[in-house]
This record gives sequence, structure tokens and C-alpha cells, in this order.
Amino acid sequence: MAEPSFARLSLLFFSFLLIFATYSWVFGPDSGFLFGTRVRKTLGSNRQVHVDHSLEKPHHPLDPLTVREINRVRTILSNHDPGFGSGSATIHSMALDEPEKTRVVQWKKGNKLLSRRAAVVAYWGGQTHEITVDLDSGRVVSDVINRTSGYPILTLNDVFAASQVPLKSLEFNRSIEARGVKFSDLACITPFAGWFGSEEEGRRVIRVQCFTLQGTTNYFMRPLEGLYVTVDLDKLEVIKIIDKGPIPIPKASGTEYRFGVQNKPVHMDRINPISMEQPDGPSFRVEDGHLVKWANWVFHVKADQRAGMIISQATVRDSETGKPRSVMYKGFPSELFVPYMDPEEGWYYKGYMDAGELGLGPTAMPLVPLNDCPRNAYYIDGVFASPDGKPIVQPNMICLFERYAGDISWRHSEILFANADIRESRPKVTLVARMATSVGNYDYIFDWEFQTDGLIRVTVAASGMLMVKGTPYDNVDDLGDREDDAGPLISENVIGVVHDHFITFHLDMDIDGPMNNSLVKVHLEKQRVPTGKSPRKSYLKVKKYIAKTEKDAQIKLSLYDPYEFHIVNPNRKSRVGNSAGYRIIPGGNAASLLDHDDPPQIRGAFTNNQIWVTPYNRSEQYAGGVLIYQSQGDDTLQVWSDRDHSIENKDIVLWYTLGFHHVPCQEDYPVMPTVAASFELKPANFFESNPILGSAPFFEKDLPVCRPFASS
Repeated sequence: MAEPSFARLSLLFFSFLLIFATYSWVFGPDSGFLFGTRVRKTLGSNRQVHVDHSLEKPHHPLDPLTVREINRVRTILSNHDPGFGSGSATIHSMALDEPEKTRVVQWKKGNKLLSRRAAVVAYWGGQTHEITVDLDSGRVVSDVINRTSGYPILTLNDVFAASQVPLKSLEFNRSIEARGVKFSDLACITPFAGWFGSEEEGRRVIRVQCFTLQGTTNYFMRPLEGLYVTVDLDKLEVIKIIDKGPIPIPKASGTEYRFGVQNKPVHMDRINPISMEQPDGPSFRVEDGHLVKWANWVFHVKADQRAGMIISQATVRDSETGKPRSVMYKGFPSELFVPYMDPEEGWYYKGYMDAGELGLGPTAMPLVPLNDCPRNAYYIDGVFASPDGKPIVQPNMICLFERYAGDISWRHSEILFANADIRESRPKVTLVARMATSVGNYDYIFDWEFQTDGLIRVTVAASGMLMVKGTPYDNVDDLGDREDDAGPLISENVIGVVHDHFITFHLDMDIDGPMNNSLVKVHLEKQRVPTGKSPRKSYLKVKKYIAKTEKDAQIKLSLYDPYEFHIVNPNRKSRVGNSAGYRIIPGGNAASLLDHDDPPQIRGAFTNNQIWVTPYNRSEQYAGGVLIYQSQGDDTLQVWSDRDHSIENKDIVLWYTLGFHHVPCQEDYPVMPTVAASFELKPANFFESNPILGSAPFFEKDLPVCRPFASS
């Protein structure tokens, strides 16, 4: 029997709100809207000012499309093909078609702005069109059908429409009733399908998985396990329903995470409020909305629909001459890969590629002041296009702030001089560019942290909810030798499914210019000391190898075969003859252990190595390919690298994958404390000596006088 129409409407209304909340295309008081002004906090002040995005103009060749430009693109497309006017053509992404790199590098402020073009990915008639719109001439200059496997990023319309389809099915409705769930409590999400062969061939499909909201907002902890639906996205029809029968629904108690409804005592002493005060205001400034200047650094930052946040044209001032020197042309998270380790029906397809399947920008909710970002933060909005081409403002998507946490930049104390007190120490103050995105159950925080010594630290932190699996068991003693293969029991009737997180970064390093960079592999090789030559038996010797081709730069990290990896400019020498360079310093990491013929790993082949280097190619931006959704792995970083082109003394791109295996535990329930992984880009013979040798220490007289309130 079909559910009552009121219940159906309740579910649809909730699905609509859920999608908006999950993917943040919401037009509420603290969120984005079409046109008009919004509020932004000013630098060094709690004062609010109005920002009218409808009047903004681009100032830099890499500035994102403005509201006016997006509207103009929409008009041009409507004149180009009737599908855009009728709604049969859907815009899946719209972004600046960046000018040729050489032209951007040569451009200087004050020069005429380079021609502006928009890159549009649209879908209609079962085909994906890559369209280039020239904003100066007002016409479409290119409309090419992308014939690689896969489909473009999903839109809000796709997700919302798919979530409604199961309600048309009598079989689905009966399954919900059999589980004793009210339709008004039903929450359904749309896990991505992946690609596994004939079932997905030739059509866009998506899965639908449902939960219950009864008693909690944390529906992720209350799955309706055993009920799985496959939907045709274009026909909006149910392809298949699998119902393995009711499995106990995990309890609602203990799943709520909102502060305002917590009633469980916190057994810890109160931590007093803390913030960093800057009596003279922030040390950085943001020019024209996107150009950041701080200490010895200058870089361009912008929001992006797919990558979330892009850092471009990062330069650092030379410590000897004071002149800016190029470090990185462009850096961003190119793709995420999150495969779950459960081969059973209803779970085997869960291997998410969040950047290419959904986009990190649309899922970025406004950052929470004082908690996501400190009080001294400056916020930057994102401006994107909706599926019908209208501009949407994503407010407070990126924050910039200076960080001081008591860390030390450098220090030394000298004990041998009896008559002198030599104790030198310098504080470490850094500048952070941060973006956070909520991709369904998981939240990712991306930090680009700049240090005055020239180092860039990139950190990815994960929080949010586990994707859990319902089970009949409520205690590990009940399992006996039948311990679930998918993962450990973390609460009654809740299995935390084992999974991986991999994030691959595109790092277009331009050390002192784009055209003459090479990868140097610095090998620490163990040497045996000849008998009788020294009391030592062994030592390590440094040997350097220049990577000649791409396959030389397909690198798997190993603790027992240690290398350093330097990107150098062999044409820029230090005073003692070393090539100027930067080295990538991996942090804690993990490797994908899936077989290379496993369908998720074929699509995620960019995680086969931790480091890659390829020749610069403006069409090779995304490690999994332009079209990720249901792709078959025919346009990945692995495919490009296997062509084995020359990379010596070229314009090259460094790719780095950080990751971690996640075996869930009880502390991850019901919301996971943040776990982080990072890597560093550090100068290696780039400066003539320590570039912050002359930096000043802090003195008491420079700081504000802050005293606690007197207790009564």
C-alpha cells in the first residue's frame, strides 16, 4: 500500500531541506542568495560592511567569474542552444576558463586585464558538452562533446529528483512500513554509484539509502539497513530494489550532537575562552578581494566549485634582495577517494570521489566564527552558478587568519659563555587560508599555512559522521567468531565500516619561473665502512638522481628506502652552486591496498603512488579526469603518467596524495573528533641562508595588557 499523501509530502519536504542543508545551496539569513548584498566582517574589526556582489568586477586574470559575468554567460548560452532556455540542458559547472599560463605570468597590475572566458560543462541529450564562452565577444567559441567515460558533477536537481523516485514504488513503501518507520521520519541520501559494468553502462544511475530521523537529527547513526535502491537519473525510474528484510534500527539515544540539546554531563574542568589579540590589527591585507599580502608572501586565493579553494601565483620575497620569487603557480585538492571495505550488496559500490562527483565548493557551508575561524579572521565568499545558470553566493566560504600558538620559529641558548646571557628565540606566526566542506556525512577542513621562513604546510582534517552499517548484534560477545568483516561494533547495532581517505593535490611548482624545473630524487643510501677504516660499521650517504621521464617520478614512499624529493630550477644557482629548490616533506600517510584490477581502484588509480610528476598540461587538472561520475578510469593521472613524457628541465606539475586508513572506534560515535594529515613544501637551497635570521622577538611592551576580571 502506498503511504498517505501527507507523509509523502513530509518526506519530500524533508528531502528538499536535507539536500539544501547538506549541499549548502541555501538562501537563508546566514547563507547565499541570488544577487544583492551580504554582510562581511572587515579586517581587524567587528564592524560589518555590505558587499554588493552584483557590482563586483574582476581585477586579476585568475579572479573567479563575477555575478555579472555569470549572468552574461547564461544569456549567451540561451542564444547558443534552445536547450538552455527550455531547461533541457543543465549546467553542471561554470568557472573561469583561465588564460594561458605564460600570459598570466607576464601580466602585471596596471596592465589591461586579459580576455575573460568561461568554461562550462553542460549535459543534455545524453551527452556532456564542454563549452567555452568568450565574454568579450559575447559568443560561444567552442562546444565539444566529451566522449570519455563518465558524466559530469551531479547537480542539486539530480540529487533532489533521485531522492523522490523510490516513493513511486509500492515495493519500497511496503519495505518502509515493514520496518515500522513513519514516512515523516524518513531521511534518504543518494550514495554515488561508481562503475562496475553492465548495470551502469550507458545510463546515469545513483543509489538511494534511507535512515530514520525519529528522536535525533543525526540520522546517519540510524540506517534502515538491508534496503537499497538503484535509480536511473535521467528517466527518474527505479532500476532495482534490494530488501534483505528488517535489520534492527540502532537507537536514537546518545546520537544527538547539537550543543543546544545536550543533557549529558561533561566531566572536565571548564576551559576559559581564548583568542589571539592584535592591538595593531592584522598584519595581512587582501587587495581586490583575492590578492593576499602578508610578511614576505603574496598569493591569489579564490573559491572554486570543484576544488573548493585554489591558491595561485604564490611568491616569497628573497631574503637578500627583497625581490619576489616564484614558488607555486597553482595548488589545490584535485580529487578525493574514499573507498569503503565492505563487498556486500548495498555497500560494494561505496567509493566516493567527492570533488569530481559533487564538488567541494557547493558543499561548503558558511564557516562558524570563533570556532571554525578565530576572531581575527577575514572571510571570502564563493560565487558559483546554479544548474540553470543563475549566480549563487556562497558566503564566508574561506577564511584568512594569522595564527600564533606559542610555537617557536628558531631558537638557541649558549651555555659555554659564563659572562653572557645568550638566549635567542623567535615566535612562529603563520598565515592560514582555510576552507571547510561538508560532503554528506564527512566534513573536511583544508588549510594552507604560510610561514615566514618560506615553508607552506598543507593540512587536511576530517570530522563529521561515520557511514555506519546496521547489524543485529549489540555486543561483541554476541559475535563470537562471526566478527563482521566490514568493521568493528562501535555501538549497539552499529558497525563502523572500515574505509580509507585519500586526497590528491595538484601542485604546479614554478621555482623561479615555470619553464626550467626538474625533480631531483635525493637518496639516502647505506654504506658499509671497510674493515679497519673506522670504529663505525655503517653510515648514510646522499646520492642525487634527476628524474628524466614521468615513470621515473612514479613514487611509492618507504621508510626503509628513504628519499627526499626536490623540485629545483637548475638554472638558478646559489652563491655556493646549489640549484634553488623546494622539497616536499610527507607527513603521516597511507597507501591504497586495493588490487589494481578492483573497479574502485581502477577509477582511483591516481592513488597508486604517493608522488607523481607530469609535464604541465592545462587540460590535466583533475587526477581522476574531467568526468568522474561513473567513469571507467580511462582519463586518470595514471593514464597520463604512463605516457612517460620527458620531465627534465620542463614546466612540471607535482602531484601528492596524502591519506589514512580509518578503522572506526567508539570514540568516533556519534560524531568524530578531528583527525588530520599534512605535508610540507619547504625551501631547499632556495635562500642563501636562514631567511628569518633578522626577524624580531616579541617584547612585553608590544603586547596588550589583558588581566582577568577580579573575582568577588
